[in-house]
Amino acid sequence: MFDKVQAAAERLQGQARRTPVMTSRTLNTRAGAEVFLKCENLQRVGAFKFRGAYNAISQLSDEQKACGVLAFSSGNHAQAVAYVGQLLGVKTTIVMPDNAPSTKRLATQGYGGSVILYDPQKEDREVVARTLAEEHGYTLIPPYDNVNVLVGQGTAALELHEDVANLDVLLVPVGGGGLISGSAIATKGVNPSCKVIGVEPEVANDAYLSFKTKELLAIKNPPTIADGTRTPSLGKITFPLVLEYVDDFRTVSEDAIKEAVRFLFYHLKIVVEPSGALGVAALLSGALSVSGRVGVILSGGNIDAPTMTAILSEG
Repeated sequence: MFDKVQAAAERLQGQARRTPVMTSRTLNTRAGAEVFLKCENLQRVGAFKFRGAYNAISQLSDEQKACGVLAFSSGNHAQAVAYVGQLLGVKTTIVMPDNAPSTKRLATQGYGGSVILYDPQKEDREVVARTLAEEHGYTLIPPYDNVNVLVGQGTAALELHEDVANLDVLLVPVGGGGLISGSAIATKGVNPSCKVIGVEPEVANDAYLSFKTKELLAIKNPPTIADGTRTPSLGKITFPLVLEYVDDFRTVSEDAIKEAVRFLFYHLKIVVEPSGALGVAALLSGALSVSGRVGVILSGGNIDAPTMTAILSEG
């Protein structure tokens, strides 16, 4: 699988931004380690999702591209697929929950994506999406449970290891498992001794529970501010990869997530959405004890103004 991550990195050259790595002496002191932040909040469309979407869509046949693609997503994958479709001249249709952040919906439409809303309390997004795909002949590009998508996501971690040698630990936010699967494959390919640890909200800890029990468990519509982690479970492809490549998991409270967003805003002057701040939340809250050199993937920066204002006003 590592060779697929390497191939994706070559495919993404000149397409994905090589995002910067940031450091903070204050964060190092608080964490008791050297911390290196991979800023995928500064990636195209504001999230790591661009990597997987481009890697997957660019490999489709001319016939598949002509028929168009379809995705289901609460936001970042939606924007990524729509933007890649715009770049490659491919029609895109996106199934989004009606409670998705308005900034993500509007951005998706701004990139040319046709948005179809559904009620997550009453409908299953995969059923809605697959029905549409069958009706119209679209190629489905899943947000995480797809090999080409997840190895594309892993290129963020590959870049981090290339820029910062000899990491001891890598902290990765977890939703459906695409980012952590790809990141873990990349990490073990470059530095097998580096521990890969997934971080989830306490109220959306399906991956944590699945990892501990070795059974795929689901939590539907978890009430977390980290909207990118509201996926009900790991995927059929990502779950076995998580069991094979990931070393451990930690969970963090909603308050810890908000504190991490505030910390990154005030101390590093960067905007990171709640899902993207999970690794920093784990460090600041003491959810895990670390030492040495610690990498953290800040997975995205797409947060709407009301949510950001509310988080900052609590500080």
